Amino acid sequence: MKPDLLRMKEVALIYLDRSGGLQKFVNACKLYNDSKQSYAIFRFPILINPSDIIELDATLGNYILHKPVKATQIFQSVCFTAVKTLSLIQQLQTEAQMSIVLKLTHLPSLPSYIFSLCKFPFDYTSQRFYMAEGIVVAMSTVTKYTQGARFVCCDENCPFSEGFQYIRVHTPGATESATVRNNFVCTLCTSPLREDMKYRVLGDKQVIEIVDAKAISAFQGFSSSKTPFRFQSFTVFLRGPSQISEKFKYLLSLTSKSCWRFTALLANSFASQVLLPGINNTLKLAILLSLVQTSDRNDLTADYLDILVLTNDSLILERVMNYSISLVPRGIRHIPSGEVFPTVSKDKHGTGTASIQANSALLAKGGVCFIGELSSHRKDKLEQLQSVLEGRTTTIFIPGKKYGEEIDQQVTFPIQTSFWSFIDVDASCKKHIQGDNTLIGQMDLSFISANVIDAFWLLIHCNESAFSNPVLPVVNLLLKKAINPEDAVYAISKQFGTQDYEEFLAFSKNLHVELCSEAERLIHGYYLASRRIRTHPVHGSNLSATALNILISLSKAHAKLSLRTEVLEEDVLIAVLLFESSLTLKYGASVFCVAPNAVFPFELNSENSLNQRDIYLMQCHQQLKQFVATYGPATDVLISED
Repeated sequence: MKPDLLRMKEVALIYLDRSGGLQKFVNACKLYNDSKQSYAIFRFPILINPSDIIELDATLGNYILHKPVKATQIFQSVCFTAVKTLSLIQQLQTEAQMSIVLKLTHLPSLPSYIFSLCKFPFDYTSQRFYMAEGIVVAMSTVTKYTQGARFVCCDENCPFSEGFQYIRVHTPGATESATVRNNFVCTLCTSPLREDMKYRVLGDKQVIEIVDAKAISAFQGFSSSKTPFRFQSFTVFLRGPSQISEKFKYLLSLTSKSCWRFTALLANSFASQVLLPGINNTLKLAILLSLVQTSDRNDLTADYLDILVLTNDSLILERVMNYSISLVPRGIRHIPSGEVFPTVSKDKHGTGTASIQANSALLAKGGVCFIGELSSHRKDKLEQLQSVLEGRTTTIFIPGKKYGEEIDQQVTFPIQTSFWSFIDVDASCKKHIQGDNTLIGQMDLSFISANVIDAFWLLIHCNESAFSNPVLPVVNLLLKKAINPEDAVYAISKQFGTQDYEEFLAFSKNLHVELCSEAERLIHGYYLASRRIRTHPVHGSNLSATALNILISLSKAHAKLSLRTEVLEEDVLIAVLLFESSLTLKYGASVFCVAPNAVFPFELNSENSLNQRDIYLMQCHQQLKQFVATYGPATDVLISED
């Protein structure tokens, strides 16, 4: 082996170890090894920071930036050696079975790394990374392509009629026929090769056409330039969109018989880095529902889920929420000494003009703004918060005389974020004398403006304490199917890590979901029935006009968490139970009475407990339909004869 090649392999191993990539690789190998499914190709995406690599070794850094195919082979060799040395995957036989995908965090901010058709000459024949930016003028539908396939020799007497000597893996720039076709021959006996179809691995691809941003001038109808010009699009193949980890895929397949189990286990194991599994599952589910409704796009129509939590343990709650906001790109923890909404002040550079400060809410655009303890904010700030939660806009006034202008100005900003807050019940009760006229299930929250509380979409009461014995994570039981107790007791955080949830949320929040007709009828039926029974002869209905939007948003969020593109009645049930629990805390119980822990009535410590929960939720489903049929309009809500 050449000294430079050996050195680069050593550096690659050092980088993987220091960056945490080696541990992620080992965890991915364990999933393959524990799976009962047979694999011919083992795919491993590896995140690479070119700057860090160059600091370790300039030669390897140069390979990654300018010879990525050879760099991939280096990492493939290192990973294969690690698998064999540590005996990580028993099925793996040859190095060709490993498909390594290098994913760069960024490219150097230099002109030579920018792909532009406006500059001559077109010296882009080398196979390396470029940054391309432009306007998409055409796009295809998402289709499948072959990521990898296994071939064997047709001659049964040939040693290569078995095993994994002939593995075809897609390489950048290659066509489908380069990966799979029917004229491959055996190098040992020259007999034709045949594909073993059960080992074919498919991926998603999409073809788009891009024009340079400067080409938009061709559509403007007038140009001051005397030089004639033309524009031409170029084709880009997009392969392998964001996906969830294999662990979540495996869990989804194990829970496919129930519409409720997957999300229950997501919530059960969520935030296990800061909280024991099984505690405050309702809160954790609500947090996940809120996170999955965040948006990376500038979407004014997005529904953001605001959460207000009543708790007796503010320390644990803050730890959970601080952890949760770190899972989305725009999760902001409001600093108590600052302002939540935009403010105006004089420019610090001495010009005297008005300077608008963004502050927490605008910084959290498309994400979550955690504003801490609600009662710590002044009355005027709470009134401003209420106005924003109801209207999703905020307006600042700029007096002209104060800032050297002739006229006054008003600037309005859309607020596109979810707000999270909590109330420390113990601390508030010490300052406030509780009333005696509360209804069944209602909490005395008179120390906070009722209008502010109503403005939050969900009100969650965290009154759960740690169970007497630590909960044995049921996710481990489902994932491992372990008989050996030593395999069943390792920490849940080893199974679903922070990166797993980040990838899951990045994928699921971009799913486009639609209501099925049955789900839509059930939502409208429950809404109308609830308005009817929760109407006061003097004060009117407790349900605001936004209640319908809340129910739809919650239902869609649960469908996204379930990785479905259609909202089912089962999603609506979870939305109704959460919403009805929130109404009960605010106004007391109604005819459709739900328990405080309706979504999680049992400790999830065994598969039997999951079965019990399914039976309980099915009973709630029938009760909901009966409630709608009795108090709702004449809708076609079917009641099961069972």
